[in-house]
Amino acid sequence: MDLIAEQPALAGLAPRRRRRPPVEPLADDLPVAQVVLDRPVPHLDQVFDYAVPASMAASARPGVRVRVRLGRQDVDGFCVGRLPASEHDLIPLRRVVSEEVVLTPEVLELARAVARRWVGTLPDVLRLAVPPRHARVEADVAADRHTDDVAAGRAAPELPTEAPLWADYRGGPAFLRRLAEGQAPRAVWQALPGPTGHTWADSVAEAVGVAVAAGRGALVVAPSATELAALEHALVPVLPRWEPGTEGGWVRLSADDGPAQRYRAFLAVARGQASVVIGTRAAAFAPVADLGLAICWDDAHDLHAEPRAPYPHVRDVLALRSEQQGCALLVGGFIRSVAAQRWVAAGWAHPVVATREVVRRRTPRVTALTSVELAREGPAAAARLPGPAWRAARDALERGPVLVQVPRAGYLPAVACGMCRTLARCGACAGPLQIDAPGAAPACRWCGRVATDWCCPECNGVALRSVRVGSDRTAEELGRAFPGVPVKVSGAAPGVLVTVPDRPALVVATPGAEPTAAGGYAAALLLDAAVVTSRPALDVAEQALRSWMAAASLVRPADAGGVVLLVGDAAPVPSQALVRWDPAGLAERELAERAELSLPPAVHVAVVEGSRDAVSGLLARAGLPAAAQVVGPTPVQRTGDGPGEPSTSPLLIEPEGERQVRALVRTPWRWSADVTDGLAAAIAIRSARREAPVRVRMEPPEVW
Repeated sequence: MDLIAEQPALAGLAPRRRRRPPVEPLADDLPVAQVVLDRPVPHLDQVFDYAVPASMAASARPGVRVRVRLGRQDVDGFCVGRLPASEHDLIPLRRVVSEEVVLTPEVLELARAVARRWVGTLPDVLRLAVPPRHARVEADVAADRHTDDVAAGRAAPELPTEAPLWADYRGGPAFLRRLAEGQAPRAVWQALPGPTGHTWADSVAEAVGVAVAAGRGALVVAPSATELAALEHALVPVLPRWEPGTEGGWVRLSADDGPAQRYRAFLAVARGQASVVIGTRAAAFAPVADLGLAICWDDAHDLHAEPRAPYPHVRDVLALRSEQQGCALLVGGFIRSVAAQRWVAAGWAHPVVATREVVRRRTPRVTALTSVELAREGPAAAARLPGPAWRAARDALERGPVLVQVPRAGYLPAVACGMCRTLARCGACAGPLQIDAPGAAPACRWCGRVATDWCCPECNGVALRSVRVGSDRTAEELGRAFPGVPVKVSGAAPGVLVTVPDRPALVVATPGAEPTAAGGYAAALLLDAAVVTSRPALDVAEQALRSWMAAASLVRPADAGGVVLLVGDAAPVPSQALVRWDPAGLAERELAERAELSLPPAVHVAVVEGSRDAVSGLLARAGLPAAAQVVGPTPVQRTGDGPGEPSTSPLLIEPEGERQVRALVRTPWRWSADVTDGLAAAIAIRSARREAPVRVRMEPPEVW
């Protein structure tokens, strides 16, 4: 017989065969889990079905984190539902990461609405809504899962039955009355300054107390930690802070608190142990049970706009939540944003404002020191601190502290040639030069390169002069102008002061860093007003008035001697709005002008950026409605060029189809859903085909 030669395999080189795990029986009840994958890829933005093993039948509940198999890798996801059957052959769940229900049905519905409106993916929104898991925190608070017996013996707080702080506002008592009755009113609130006990935070706390007294939850979103601190102080006499092992009270959700503390507070809300949430941007998605009131304070602040995709705004997220969950909505601030004015003009929300008599009683006297007003001063009118401002500060220092607001931080944030006054730029990257300290060499604001050998390219001059003066240089000048008076600086670099004592001092602060004074400031000087309104931006008037009124609201009322001086030739419209203390009038005018020019928020706008071929292909595939108007595409500025500045990057030769362009899609608001649906479908197709990416941003703050 024939012998067949065989080569035995060497030890250790034989291929290893993976043992297949034994097939586990599936759950008897609802054996199919619907899972949203944590993969922000447009064509994967859907619900996938997975089999539920019997061992996970009880733990794989809707809202928990799970781990599943996708292709050749394990990925995270959220279980969003259970089904009795599926039409596909399913693979089982890998494991349940945690049994904590962190995604409630209400938040899931809200996240889907946000993803649709801003043309994003659901996983992107869920990353904003649900904080990262902290396993140690879950283990620490596992014993507090069931606290009904502890809470049963706890006395209920005495909540306010009346709201005296809202009596000064027309529409305020009616709003709170409807809130107490369980209705869902929507209001745009123009807040007024007031002393301790009558501040905006006290009014917000009073409204929260009314919602809790009606047996419902409340949510307050503020732009920064400064406002959160004021809210905490105001809530203390109204509602206790939540503590582990208790039921009720309020918690704070802020990234500044760290991952552990933030997740602990989030779990308290998700379990229904805390009924009130205060926090910053991401707190708009907090899973508050039976939400009755949602508040957005200072909605015009740029910190309310999410810098990550899909770039939602807190104001609009809470508006969606109000419609979906039937809760009251209160959007407030010292000014009225143009976006909120659109709601008022359409009748979707009602204004809550004070009468003119109340406004005059609670606000300081405001004077705009323009070049016309200072003409009698002669050459001294051109001084950065003219005579009337110096005399007002000198008189006010006899009564208390004086606030000086400066729009720029640093020493000399911008310098120019001393001969031809050409803006000084870096020779390496063309960035603007600045001087950080007295006697220091100029350095580039972008790359940090020290320009010791700078020479003007226009006239060969080597001397520099200041173009912009920062807070440090202002404090130095004020120290010489008022010898013997303490000068304090509040800002990002030296540190933000929270409060200052009620005694004579000069407090120099940048916008947003103004500390509060115990008895209010005796006066406020708003310097370099022309710089604030010269910025080339669509919302320049709105933001200028917001920063000015935020500082003016810290000053004592006029009958107590409080004065505010706006120094500089600023744009007349926001200047007069400040003098009259009429932010609503400015919002009405801005909205009317933007409606004439078809600019947001009067119309719905989408910005599409990418290569020329990609942008053209996306718009052709989107199936836009006939009412949509496409502007462009036009070439975009190179990276590093500022808005309104000429391009300083070298010209590159590139194919026309690969050149980066931008297109605007303008549509009346009633067609906005058709635009977003069409763009989302086109993006998903491009993603599935692995075509060149295109960036789409809805409702942008700027349109260039």
